[in-house]
Amino acid sequence: MEFDADTAVRSAAQDAAGLIAAMPRLVLEARKIAASVYHGLHGRRRAGTGENFWQYRRFMDGEPSSRVDWRRSARDDHLYVREREWEAAHTVWIWPDLSASMVFASPLVWETKRDRALVVAFALAELLVKGGERVGIPGVMRPSASRRIVEKMAESLVHSNALPDSLPPAFAPSPLAELVLLGDFWSPTAEVVASLAGLAASGAHGHVVQVCDPAEETFPFSGRVEFREPESGTLLTIGRAETVRAEYVERVAAHRATLRHEAERRTWSFLVHRTDRPASELLLALHARMSNGDAALPSGHADDAGAAA
Repeated sequence: MEFDADTAVRSAAQDAAGLIAAMPRLVLEARKIAASVYHGLHGRRRAGTGENFWQYRRFMDGEPSSRVDWRRSARDDHLYVREREWEAAHTVWIWPDLSASMVFASPLVWETKRDRALVVAFALAELLVKGGERVGIPGVMRPSASRRIVEKMAESLVHSNALPDSLPPAFAPSPLAELVLLGDFWSPTAEVVASLAGLAASGAHGHVVQVCDPAEETFPFSGRVEFREPESGTLLTIGRAETVRAEYVERVAAHRATLRHEAERRTWSFLVHRTDRPASELLLALHARMSNGDAALPSGHADDAGAAA
């Protein structure tokens, strides 16, 4: 069974109305979370052409001698270069998935996946702009360093004419850009992989965050259960849901393993965040990876932010 056109329109209108009603609360929550983690965080510092001192490093063969800091080098037997902080703002594209599958919250949590993705997107943007970055939303908002970045993002999303899709829009980010993708990524594995490949083709770095409800991982269902696919409206009835739990968990693990592999081989990072965990955990994990310039982590590294052990 699938939705007819009228039902699809009504459903989209209800989702849009819900998003508009939730925005003031989400903006306030994002600001609160950003403020709570801002103190103690360092800027996204890296070597480059800025004016502020960052660190000393050893002089390397082939470099011009004019780069040597002779005062520091006089202290011991090595030559040192005085590195300066990278200050040229570059763009971070943040994409929150607003599709129908994200408007879900099981009885195990109080917040939908959509609301969690938006709160983290807004809070991360707040921290990045404070650090001198520009933030944009692919297909929705041009990069901006506005001090009102959270309100600007919220307004752009509310007034966007683009229909919410389960995957980020295809575009060619600058090789120096960075992408943060926040969604459930339950689309067919091949479609997600193709989307990531297209976005990474320019050489931009990225971070894929799979936001999921705990029920989507543990499948805590038993007895006769009717499931509805939120994108198409397709219904599936299972007489004894507990009998498919093992197969379901196995397929989720295989899907996630493929996405992690595809992200890491492009030097992107992959994180899993459950909505029964604090949003601040994900925000800190993302900021740490971006601040350190980390993308793919070594095999076996714990790369789940707020996922169950």
